[in-house]
Amino acid sequence: MFRHRFATFRLFALLPLLALALGAPTACGDSGDTGSDGAAPVPSEEVDAALLPEDASTSDAATSDARPPSDGAVECSDERLRVVAGNLSGAGGTYDDGRGTRIFKGLRPDVALVQELRVGDNSTAAQRAFVDAAFGTGYAFVRGSLFGAVDIPNAVVSRFPIVESGEWTDPLVSNRTFVWARIDVPGAADLWAVSVHLLTTNATERGNEAAALVTFMKGVPAGSLLLVGGDLNTNSRAEQAVTNLGAVFVTEGPYPMDQAGNANTNTPRSRPYDWVLAGGALEACKTPVTIGADSYVGGLVFDSRAYAPLSDVAPVELADSDSPLQHMAVVRDFFVPR
Repeated sequence: MFRHRFATFRLFALLPLLALALGAPTACGDSGDTGSDGAAPVPSEEVDAALLPEDASTSDAATSDARPPSDGAVECSDERLRVVAGNLSGAGGTYDDGRGTRIFKGLRPDVALVQELRVGDNSTAAQRAFVDAAFGTGYAFVRGSLFGAVDIPNAVVSRFPIVESGEWTDPLVSNRTFVWARIDVPGAADLWAVSVHLLTTNATERGNEAAALVTFMKGVPAGSLLLVGGDLNTNSRAEQAVTNLGAVFVTEGPYPMDQAGNANTNTPRSRPYDWVLAGGALEACKTPVTIGADSYVGGLVFDSRAYAPLSDVAPVELADSDSPLQHMAVVRDFFVPR
């Protein structure tokens, strides 16, 4: 039955593309608002995941009463939002060895964009146990569909309530989807967060995937806060995928980096694979990431092998970012726009 619902959703996920081509509006989710281009938001089917009650726990992320000045029409609140993207699967291509769990726990995100989330027997209970251990019992989550051994689903985890969620079809790969969540952050606008994992094959295909994602994002209700992050597998910051995402998200620097100034995120630290990108309103309220005594203007690339002191990010251990972990986590902080 679940396979049938997912197949149906894949068909529905193509409707925004047809609607854009034909100039016809599409059915919306539960809001009834029109999208940024005048089209209604894309249809959705809620993914079967444990969405928690709205009494989410308070984040342990670093907080400050200081906030950046308003940028034009955007007024920034005092509510800090820490976002962490991480393709942190370990031995056996799962999160069972505890490395990724410790890194997420030490970085204390409010919203996490997770890739390759296979854990335990992959049941809802196993996913719930991972989220409880890595983030906290008050966090909600949604994970993409997993049917077989080759599937490596994306996920979104949130301290704030997830009020709607689903999957958009990646047109070039069949073992994962663009997983999205509409999150009820403080303020009038909801946050649409998307967890992605683009192909390793070549830059052209990554560019096409990014273009498809942008088409889906144009169906999101106008005035929403926008966020995308994850493993883009980009060899440089000038790839077509980055250019295409720039139609919706702010892609310019300064970029996250580690304490030594290295902004690359693959295990050898030679390529900028992993990203956290925000739409204009959220980007206008960006703020430096502060952990311990250090502050990072563009955000932090976290490598346990290079970070000191590790006591700032307990319970992370020195070798947690080493192989078989695939990439480094990327951390960015924002104040939620009013």
